[in-house]
Amino acid sequence: MKIEIYTTTTCPYCKMEKDYLDSKGVKYENVFVDNDSKAAQEMLEKSGQLGVPFTVVTSDDGTEKSILGFDKEKLNQVLGLA
Repeated sequence: MKIEIYTTTTCPYCKMEKDYLDSKGVKYENVFVDNDSKAAQEMLEKSGQLGVPFTVVTSDDGTEKSILGFDKEKLNQVLGLA
């Protein structure tokens, strides 16, 4: 499983999500869209908007699940956390 979180350097909800995942021992790739226009464009294509955090969870079989905002319930469901 691969987890990418599209964030900005100043987003408090992004920090909350990363702190939450860190507390659960979940590894993820942090993609700063405010420093990388290519990453921002990629996020826009995947999500249709520019809100952060935007999390993409890619399963081993290649299916993607997207989560917009810091949605702890949906993160727990998609990642199998308690």
